[in-house]
Amino acid sequence: MNFLHRWWYQHKLRHSPYRELFDRYQGEELVSLDCETTSLDPHSAELVTIAATRIKANRILTSQSIHLTLRAPSSLDAGSVTVHRLRHQDLNQGLDEVQALDKLLDFIGNRPLVGYHIRYDKTILDRYFRRHYGFSLPNKMVEVSHLYHEQLERQLPNAYFDLSLEAISRHLDLPVPPRHDALQDTITAAMIYVRLKHGDMPSPSVPTY
Repeated sequence: MNFLHRWWYQHKLRHSPYRELFDRYQGEELVSLDCETTSLDPHSAELVTIAATRIKANRILTSQSIHLTLRAPSSLDAGSVTVHRLRHQDLNQGLDEVQALDKLLDFIGNRPLVGYHIRYDKTILDRYFRRHYGFSLPNKMVEVSHLYHEQLERQLPNAYFDLSLEAISRHLDLPVPPRHDALQDTITAAMIYVRLKHGDMPSPSVPTY
């Protein structure tokens, strides 16, 4: 979000508790975030679960993670259940949309958001926040696959690499994660971020294509 948008929302929300979200973040923490949804279309997908884990310097604060389950959305069908393995009956005690967004907002504040395909997650969350709050999340985004590719590009310019989460994890000597578990995906993205920012980059032996 650029300066003018921030200024406009700061003015519009000057009497709102949400005004501080549009200040530039001055702290040391980031938040790794992931969502499980009913489809892969960010313009129509509905939220099923949201998970987030805080990062501070080279530490992943797993004890400060959240994992929110929402009530079953209308578009939850057999196809989406096969992906994230959450059925209607598993979501009976889930939060409604506003409850989940309130808890998420309390947790992330205006910290930068880290993730794998983080723009996809933020596009969906922005739809929900515009619907219920009248604004999109102003948080800066950090895409771990871009960080990874940038570091490899310095070693092998113009090469192409497998940027799947599994391939990145293997190359960085990290545990290969089980997929479609929002909390595990946040921890994996956080480990990739910490390794790239605070560890040594392995030699570029990952297969190219």
